[in-house]
Amino acid sequence: MNSRIASSVLPFAALLIPALASAATLKDTLVLVSQILNGVIGLFITLAIVVFFWGLIKYLWSMDQENAHQGLKIMFWGLIAVFVMVSIWGIIRLLQNTLQVTSTDPIIPKGIVANPGGTYYPQ
Repeated sequence: MNSRIASSVLPFAALLIPALASAATLKDTLVLVSQILNGVIGLFITLAIVVFFWGLIKYLWSMDQENAHQGLKIMFWGLIAVFVMVSIWGIIRLLQNTLQVTSTDPIIPKGIVANPGGTYYPQ
């Protein structure tokens, strides 16, 4: 269990290493994470569409009632997956437009900022 958690956390922790080394800012890191997630979302939607068409082909080429029913189930769940993902994406875009937040500029909360001398002061 611990190795499973570590293997899923390590890729995200690796994205923060440039920010810790002051080679990139938090904004740069968040933009990188946002770009990666946008690509992954596109892959998931594509996968759901492929699953839908796989179910359609299975339904059309079925010779018996059981395979036809299984093809219908695959088509149904593929369609549900596409609907849910596109709906969530649409709700997020609606909130971004309503709150006037662009997808390229991440929201970074104001907090404690370090000056070059190494002392901290609240912003």
